[in-house]
Parts: sequence; structure tokens; C-alpha cells
Amino acid sequence: MFKFSPCLFILLFFSFFVQAQPSTAEEINKLEKETLDLENQLKSIAEDLEVLRLDKIREDIHAIGLPINKEGTEHQLVEHGAIILSYNEKHEQSNWVSHVIVPAVNKGNLARTNDFRKDSLVKTGSAVKADYWYSGYDRGHLAPSADFRWSPRAISESYVYSNMSPQRPELNREIWAKLESFIRKHVWVSNEQLIVVTGPVLDDNLETITQGPNVLSIPKRYYKVVLDNQGDEKKAIAFIMPNEMCKKSIVSYATTVDEVEKLTGIDFFSNLNDDMEDKLESTFNFGKWEELKEGEIPTQEPLKLNQRPKNTLNSVEADLFLDKKACVCGMVVSTRKTSSGSVFFNFDTKFPNHTFSGSIWADNVKNFTYEPEVEFLGKKICVTGKITEYKGKPTMNLEHEKKVSFIGENGKELPK
Repeated sequence: MFKFSPCLFILLFFSFFVQAQPSTAEEINKLEKETLDLENQLKSIAEDLEVLRLDKIREDIHAIGLPINKEGTEHQLVEHGAIILSYNEKHEQSNWVSHVIVPAVNKGNLARTNDFRKDSLVKTGSAVKADYWYSGYDRGHLAPSADFRWSPRAISESYVYSNMSPQRPELNREIWAKLESFIRKHVWVSNEQLIVVTGPVLDDNLETITQGPNVLSIPKRYYKVVLDNQGDEKKAIAFIMPNEMCKKSIVSYATTVDEVEKLTGIDFFSNLNDDMEDKLESTFNFGKWEELKEGEIPTQEPLKLNQRPKNTLNSVEADLFLDKKACVCGMVVSTRKTSSGSVFFNFDTKFPNHTFSGSIWADNVKNFTYEPEVEFLGKKICVTGKITEYKGKPTMNLEHEKKVSFIGENGKELPK
């Protein structure tokens, strides 16, 4: 008769237990599949969020009232995902373009697409590349692409020619760009959206560009109208700039919304109640828009291993690799642009207690399609280059935006 052995039972149990345990490779495959599923879910959520934000933008623009052109103005209403515009076929550009800068722009890291193209939604046909090419004028964005760095669809839409107007390079690349950054920075400080309406001042006596298939009017002036209708303290401000080199400070071109209405004949924010409209459009306080003189946010902890890409250093580790090429990552807590045009920034801790700093000399700022002192602030970034020493602390000089990558909350590099 067979006798059951306790030893045999233990051996059989152990053998079954070992076989029942998943191998290391199986565990890796399982976790990789879960990670992929999560990434797909996050991608799907991001796409849904983009659609909802675009819907909300158009709702908010309509809620305060689309700008009303003066009687007799050529007008074709065109609605894209993130911008609504009034196209003027006679001048081959928009009377105005309305858009919203949402707080999501503070975390957006999308680069310029440069996919300039004819606006297929303009029934009479918009301007085209040949109208601008070698004309001496820039294809000046009315709604700037950097305001849409959070949305692939919106940033691409900003390159339709209905959103362009012929601007002198000395305006478009200088104070006009600074004005756009100034307005975006207010969104960073307040964490509240702004409604912006931008356009050329059009009349029948403008010079034209006639080299292409269309005749483009060359505006002598441009305007921006900005409305903050969030929170308890609502406010508005406007700017009028000539289409030329502007040597004065931004505040010199600030004015009331009423003044822009008198100049253009356009009625802005027509759905606001009369008392609110009169209050917001008749006065402005520039000081309330200039809350952040120099970029700063609170001190941050150096990034841990799981907060940055592999084979990178944090700000504290950087001094171990002096005179060597490396990739250093951190949160940019302060930025400064000098009068000469150079940009300086610090990781994790502000000057003079910083552990790592970076610089972009004025000659190299042109190699960036965005303003580093604005777009770096409050972002986790990685910079690649040779680590040197300045006054006993590690630093790095950047020559091109290709040496910079932005990273997300999961520590991974964000798509460019």
C-alpha cells in the first residue's frame, strides 16, 4: 500500500508554487503593457481636453460679443477652432482676429509649425505666399502662434494667411513680439485667461503690395485690445503701434479700448452690460498689467531620478561634471533679459543661492523661435552642453533651442 510522504508533499507544493510564479520577463511584459495602456489613455484624454478647450474658447468669445465692424466694411466671418476672424477681401487680410490665451499656455511646449497656407474657409480666397514673398514685409501674425503652444490644432491654425498682415520686420520682430510676450506673461501671473482682439487699421488710402495674385494693403498702424473678465477685478487695455520701428517702451503705446473704437469704428465686447462696458473701455491702469517685472517663482527641490529623463543630471549634481558635456535638468525659477538682449536663467533656486544657471548670449537669441525668458519660466527643462564654472558655480551657455527640451510631470521629454 502506498504511503504518503510529508517530504514528497513539500516537494510537490514547492514545485507547483515555483511554476505558478510569473517569470521576471513576464512581469516586465505585464508592466510594459500597463504603461502603454496608460499612455494611450493619457493621449486620449489630452485630445478630448483639447477639443473641450477649443469649444470653450469659441463660447467665451461669443459670450462677450464678436466685434462689430463699422457700417459698410467688407466682412466675412470665419470660425476656426481657436480663432474667429472678420476677413476683408478688399484688403486681403482680416479686419480683426479674436482669440483667447488660456492658462494651459503656461505648460504648452509645442514649437512653431511654420505651415503657412491659404485659408480654405475664406470663400473669396485669402492671401497666399506669393503675395508676401520678397516683398520686404513679414507675414505678421495677428493672433500669435506662441499663444497656442498647448494645442497642435490651434498652433497650426494660426498659420493660415487670414491671420497674417504685412508688417515691417522692425515692428514684427521687436516691440510687437515683446507686446505679445507681455500679454502672455500676465496669464502666467494671474493664471486666468485673457480675450484678445488684434487687427490692422484699414482705410482706402493705404499703399499696396501687388507682386502676387492678390493686392495686399499695407497698414500704417495695428491695434490689440485685451480683456480680463475673470475673477473679481475685471479690466481692459489696448495698444496702438505704427507699422515701423518703435523705440519707445510698451507703456507708451497703451491706450483705452474706446480710443481703438474711435480709430477703427469697431465696437468691441458688445454683449457686456452698458455700465461694465463703459467702465472697462474708457480707462486703463497699466500698473495692473505689469505685475511681474522679472520672472520669478518659488524655490523648488532638485529633480529626482524619476522626475527627469535617464542619463541626466539635476542642478546639484552638475558641479561634479565641470568642463564636461552633459544634460542638466531642473525647474526654471527665475529668468532675466538684459538691456543688451542676453538671457539668464536659474534652476531650482534664485540668484545668488542658485546651484546651476544658464545663459543665452544676445547673438544666439535669434536661434530661438520663442522668447526663452518667458517660455522657460516655471517649466521643467533639460539643457545639453558643456558645463563650465562662473564664480564657483556650474553654468552652461546655450547657442540654439535644439539644446533645450521640456519635460512633463512624468519626467519624460515632451514632444517638440
